[in-house]
Amino acid sequence: MLREVDLNKNLTKNEYKEMMDKLAPKFAALQREARAKGLPVMVVFEGWGASGKGTMISRLIQPLDPRGFKVFTIQAENEEEHMHPFLWRFWTKTPAKGRMHIFDRSWYRRVITEQMDAPMDQKRLDAAYHQILSFEEQLSADGTLIIKFFLHISADEQEKRLKKLERSSETKWRVTKADWKHFKQYKAYLPMYDHMLEQTDMSWAPWHVIEATDREYAAVKVMTIVAGMIEERLNEENAKESRSHLAERAQEELPGTEETMRTTVLDGVDVSLTMTKEDYKKRLSVLQKELTRLQNEMYLKRIPVVVALEGWDAAGKGGAIKRLTEPLDPRGYEVVPTAAPNDIEKAHHYLWRFWRAMPKDGHMTIFDRTWYGRVMVERIEGFCSQAEWRRAYREINQMEQNLTDHGVIVLKFWLQIDKDEQERRFNERMEDPEKQWKITDEDWRNREKWDAYVKAVDEMILRTSTTYAPWTIVEADSKYYARIKILETVVRALKNRI
Repeated sequence: MLREVDLNKNLTKNEYKEMMDKLAPKFAALQREARAKGLPVMVVFEGWGASGKGTMISRLIQPLDPRGFKVFTIQAENEEEHMHPFLWRFWTKTPAKGRMHIFDRSWYRRVITEQMDAPMDQKRLDAAYHQILSFEEQLSADGTLIIKFFLHISADEQEKRLKKLERSSETKWRVTKADWKHFKQYKAYLPMYDHMLEQTDMSWAPWHVIEATDREYAAVKVMTIVAGMIEERLNEENAKESRSHLAERAQEELPGTEETMRTTVLDGVDVSLTMTKEDYKKRLSVLQKELTRLQNEMYLKRIPVVVALEGWDAAGKGGAIKRLTEPLDPRGYEVVPTAAPNDIEKAHHYLWRFWRAMPKDGHMTIFDRTWYGRVMVERIEGFCSQAEWRRAYREINQMEQNLTDHGVIVLKFWLQIDKDEQERRFNERMEDPEKQWKITDEDWRNREKWDAYVKAVDEMILRTSTTYAPWTIVEADSKYYARIKILETVVRALKNRI
């Protein structure tokens, strides 16, 4: 691909000025419209060393309101980043609705620079490409416009620019030994870049190769493409708004045989399983001592753990978390209670807030309710469209696979109680002044939608119980039994990994 690109394209200074005088005000107006419409934009610059990424970014942002964009320079992972899954540092940098984030290098370091300096085996390389594609696809499907540029120059041009930078005392610092090393590897990099472009040139995030020998030509082409893609997306969004009600109607489920033909999971759960108080206390003591020991091993071996707890209201998630954390060093775990998203969280992809909370290596994060709200409460209450919650099964599976690829142990629990037991616990909370804070009007409203939740939970478990992150259904009418089953599952998973 890159070998065939004509690198001799150029513009005169007058041509450049004339074209920029027209483009700049249009681009500024598009930024304002994108902000008003809540369109998030990510602009990615990759390319050869000294190909002009910094120059292109500087010229691109000149017409823009600086309050509406942010530029990230991506270097090698620091210690904190290295102790998280590969995409963690990029998920945390994704833009809110209406903002533009510009990346000087990006997640593609993993499959190019890092691969050249410390080659991965084919399995890990394929996994990295899969993670990149799922990352971009998820963001794009949620409405983010991703614009990717590869700045291409010849080896002779690269050498000329590196020498020019070294001759000036003001820019000499910008040229490193690594830059010259990579220059000498130009021929080796070329097929790697070709492969990267071919593997990740997707309709939702296509690559644009920029002939970057002439900086004026390159700058005009970059701004023309960014402005054109933003304008095209805004036009699409305007057209989509006018027909959105028709699309929703077309997606309605067919009535009739669905309930009788539905595959169920919860119907077969025996919630009558129980345990005596004496047996509970003995087993709890043994398991908690084991957890104390295993946490130390987990930290020394840098094993990260995610515990995700879902279940019916009043199913006992809080009590299970308390027994799980009692024997643990509080410096090594965090409990994340998940409530309705706030305004900042709503402005991002729904997975953004969960990526931010993922544990670093050697630590445990316990989620009291999770990303599965997308396919339960948001689905049932209409807080997202049918297309969005249907898409979420695949997005969630991809996220959990990204975590397990990094080495995270992902443990997911659904606490199952029957409807009568829930009512009993609700009434008990209302009658006890010390527990009244646990019961709300919303809990009673959710109870009225029990059947809808059963259907959603069945589908959730079927579609997201994977080999790498399976669900554990916990029979929770007996709190003693439920707590012990959860602790035993956690202990067993840690022992197996260690």
